Amino acid sequence: MDQRQEILHEVAVLRLADKATRIVKLLEVYETPTEMALVLELAAGGELQRVVDLQDGLEEAEAIIVMKQVLEALSFLHEQNIAHLDLKPQNMLLMKDYPDTDIVLCDFGISRVIQDGVEVREILGTPDYVAPEVLSYEPISLSTDVWSVGVLAYVLLSGYSPFAGDTKQQTFCNISQCALTFPPELFDQVSPQALHFIRSTLITDPRCRMSVKECLNHPWLTGTVSVQCVPSSPATNVTSYQLCLTCCTKCGSTGSCHHDISNSPVVEITHDRGIIC
Repeated sequence: MDQRQEILHEVAVLRLADKATRIVKLLEVYETPTEMALVLELAAGGELQRVVDLQDGLEEAEAIIVMKQVLEALSFLHEQNIAHLDLKPQNMLLMKDYPDTDIVLCDFGISRVIQDGVEVREILGTPDYVAPEVLSYEPISLSTDVWSVGVLAYVLLSGYSPFAGDTKQQTFCNISQCALTFPPELFDQVSPQALHFIRSTLITDPRCRMSVKECLNHPWLTGTVSVQCVPSSPATNVTSYQLCLTCCTKCGSTGSCHHDISNSPVVEITHDRGIIC
């Protein structure tokens, strides 16, 4: 998909989502012989990434509000069989100053329509948020977005990327191995429900991840289970521990992950013709 096709694709998605409350509104499209310009509604609060950077993450109650709104946007897209494929705080806009603001999703240039019987295999996205199946050139699905949802939750709660390495190659290796930990210095005040939410999305096999609907109905977001701090114990106060996933009811598989998290910040990249770079 060349640059013009990518822009036209984004225009088509934005027009489809015109009635969606959590997706940025397209107002006008202008084209000259050499350029195309999209006029979007004003999001005066800027990118969510700015808030994450300033605060080194969000309070858990704030993160819950953000995650609900992002998942509502994603729910609309998935109902249309559209995978966003570039979920990250830079693509989440604040309609006014934080925290009393609605959040809208933007940047649909690399989104893809997922159809039954049609495999989509492309290397695209942002390194810290990209799913394992993208790196291994396996078929992309709506569940690919759910992996990014888990990374987003981790970043909002801690201010750090769960898989960031010193190089892109190390980051990709950490993702492929599902090298996930919850260092106590970052997560000692985070609820067990939040950790369970992240674990239920950051699963290597996309068939085993929660759906967006299941994410929205998860106790962490619905508040149906009381929120308690992670207890102080050897099981939680170690930097690297084995995360044993219970048998997945969707696909019957099991898995485990372990890794010492790097202190590297979230990595920004550009994408050209769908290639991670």
